Amino acid sequence: MSSELVFILISLATWRIAHFVAAEDGPFDIVVKVRARAGDHLLGHLMDCFYCLSLWPSALFAPFVSHGWIEFLLVWLGASGAACLFEQATASKTT
Repeated sequence: MSSELVFILISLATWRIAHFVAAEDGPFDIVVKVRARAGDHLLGHLMDCFYCLSLWPSALFAPFVSHGWIEFLLVWLGASGAACLFEQATASKTT
């Protein structure tokens, strides 16, 4: 698989995980319940912020394709940034 395709897949997987946790209810409303229990604490704020949340899944995926710290940082932040662009492109515009 080409490195470009792998990066796109990592970015999409990052978007999917972050969107699921930040904006969806989950099966049997499990994500809603976890979000409610997390409340106003750090975890609750993290679960409400897609942009903050996207850093975590991308950090999990980046080591699998990176060779060295600089490449890890570029893949980590790049995949999170791409996921943020996907989120902006797919977010409903309400005014």
